Amino acid sequence: MSSLRKVAATVLSKVVKDGQSLTVALDSVLESVPEAKDRAFIQALCYGVVRYYHRLDFILQQLLSKPLRNKDTDIKMLLLIGIYQLQYMRVKTHAAVSETVSAAKKKSWAKSLINAVLRQYMREQEQLEKQADDNKLVASSHPEWLVNKITKDWPEQVQKLLLENNKQPPMAIRVNLSQSNQQAYLKLLEENSISANAVPFCSSAIILESPVAVEKLPGFTEGMVSVQDTAAQLAAELLDVKAGQSVLDLCAAPGGKTAAILERQVESISMTAVDIDEGRLKRVKENLQRLKLTANVIAGDAAKPSEWVQDQKFDRILLDVPCSALGVIRRHPDIKILRRESDIEELQTIQQQILQAAWELLLPGGILLYATCSILKQENEQQIETFLNTQSNAEEIILDGDWGEKRSFGRQVLTGNQNMDGFYYAKLVKK
Repeated sequence: MSSLRKVAATVLSKVVKDGQSLTVALDSVLESVPEAKDRAFIQALCYGVVRYYHRLDFILQQLLSKPLRNKDTDIKMLLLIGIYQLQYMRVKTHAAVSETVSAAKKKSWAKSLINAVLRQYMREQEQLEKQADDNKLVASSHPEWLVNKITKDWPEQVQKLLLENNKQPPMAIRVNLSQSNQQAYLKLLEENSISANAVPFCSSAIILESPVAVEKLPGFTEGMVSVQDTAAQLAAELLDVKAGQSVLDLCAAPGGKTAAILERQVESISMTAVDIDEGRLKRVKENLQRLKLTANVIAGDAAKPSEWVQDQKFDRILLDVPCSALGVIRRHPDIKILRRESDIEELQTIQQQILQAAWELLLPGGILLYATCSILKQENEQQIETFLNTQSNAEEIILDGDWGEKRSFGRQVLTGNQNMDGFYYAKLVKK
């Protein structure tokens, strides 16, 4: 088992030291781990340490007489893994310590250090955890800039949002409406002893009471169902595509929203999916293939449509712009480590450029749905306000619904509300 902790430390080093996303770092190593239970253990360690990284790091600093060198990031990760196991996992104490020590392999100095630090933590655990709890920033396990941003935009909800970001999200699934429907699939789940509930305000969405492996979902391989958060599923309903219309999904990868739109109008619309990342477009094609759906998939820069569009205009455009992704931290906790405050202004500029470029591709009378998985007003309602103030032929369509909350422009879902990720939508019509 020490080898599994070593693998986890390698993954965490790629995130913390090299700036790699947790998903990519895990994918690069899990393929070589044959046992499913071992893969699950590595994943649990990595997600747990990343989720509570700022808190664990604070506790570790209280236990070290001097900081570790940058080249010893792997040892630091093993120490964090050890503390995480002792505090949060049902791992026997002696195993958590001995196996983590063994994972240091031939570094005898590191073995001694890990052993001493973890045993000191065990002796002083109550006091150290209280120290962490008494420091509001450390207790939240978020970087200071991010807490400040959330506090500025959502002062009344900030504590709830910080807590929600550290929770494990529910597993939401999308029923392929071209093959089945919500009630019929709920019955299938029940027959397979999987407890779940329909989402009343989204006709394709179901929330499982406990996560399951996708291969256990009835009809998954045949394309009957996909995994997708409810908030993301709302896009297909809000876009309101009619038979015979042309649809453009910009920044489409990994293709969940492209597929959801097609599942509602499977044969009667023309769908084009565009993304700048050719690697991620493979995921779009794989998803469409499994779901038996067809779209024109193009690698291209959404801000420079002249390079790929060939004078075509569209009836409907879904614009899920690149954003800070602060609404999906509970699914991607590495955002708290990798995202920088300076990223937000850069993203704002990109969002404005893409929105302006996309608008030129929309037919008169057409609808553009602007979407982000962010909870920051500067990426959401403020962007739409700026756009409407400068675009004379743009008009907002007010979004009503039993989800999220109406804002001055658009509609916002805050992380955790109604079991959803943090999401924002604004619907615009071209006069």
